[in-house]
Amino acid sequence: MLIIKRPQTDPYFNIAAEEYLLKQMDEDCFMVWQNEPSIIVGKHQNTLAEINYSFAKENNIPVVRRITGGGTVFHDLGNLNFTFISSGEKGKLVNFKKFTQPIIEVLNQMGIPARFEGKNDLRVNGLKISGNAEHVYKNKVLHHGTLLFSADLNFLKQAIKSVPERFQDKAVQSVRSKVANITDFIESDISIITLNEKIKNHIKANNTETSEYSFTVKDIAGINNLVKEKYSTWQWNFGYSPAYMFETKLHLYKETIPVEIFVKNGFIENIKIQDNKPINIDFLKKLVIGEHHVYNSLELLFFRHSDYLKENGVNVKHLVDFMF
Repeated sequence: MLIIKRPQTDPYFNIAAEEYLLKQMDEDCFMVWQNEPSIIVGKHQNTLAEINYSFAKENNIPVVRRITGGGTVFHDLGNLNFTFISSGEKGKLVNFKKFTQPIIEVLNQMGIPARFEGKNDLRVNGLKISGNAEHVYKNKVLHHGTLLFSADLNFLKQAIKSVPERFQDKAVQSVRSKVANITDFIESDISIITLNEKIKNHIKANNTETSEYSFTVKDIAGINNLVKEKYSTWQWNFGYSPAYMFETKLHLYKETIPVEIFVKNGFIENIKIQDNKPINIDFLKKLVIGEHHVYNSLELLFFRHSDYLKENGVNVKHLVDFMF
């Protein structure tokens, strides 16, 4: 097993690195790594339905889709992530308890009564400290999990504070749980670096023929290529979301009008007024149908047609926010 050294903290690079290792590395791998503040959504989720978009935008928080299923999580430097990439027999690869057991053992040795609970969580006294997800590729499985150590939980709550009832789709929805930091259960003064080392040492002690590995120039080039082509793109992080309809309200002609916006493959397909009000929004349909449902693009579009919109009684800034 390769114990991969992971000093990188860029979320686009780190999420891409997992796919690269899963598909390009023959040996089994393990790594512990950290991300700068970022929101990581599950493969089958509707990104906009899972995150606080305005908060993420205002705080320049990257939003990255991963290749595993499950729910949305928030990462920062107070959170440790661990990843196993393991070969095995097809049909027997998915095993959440197997891959979380070494982590539980380390935490238990530290006096933390962590347990595997539910489908894929590690909890202490009923509070979630770790969520886990997996992805199968041929005869290999990627298992990764979070470990909330000293994360900014208030920031976390704001970043993933969503309003899912506004959306209608067939996406996987996150199950929100009460969370806690590992530091809440530690009496002694221990750093996240120490926990990182304890986990890696435990993996080394319980696996034969382990060796440390650092990314080569070729590896880094391959990962960066994945970042460029996939993980930093709007098409993957937002456009990959399942088709959805979401409800919003348009302020027009001194009225507040309930509106439904329909999006498929990241493109706006239609806009409908919910009520039977005699208000014509063809001017808006003319502008946005067929456009990407992405903030910056629509903002530029609306400002290019600001005079036209003002003639129809619309505030441009409100219109951009209304679309999200």
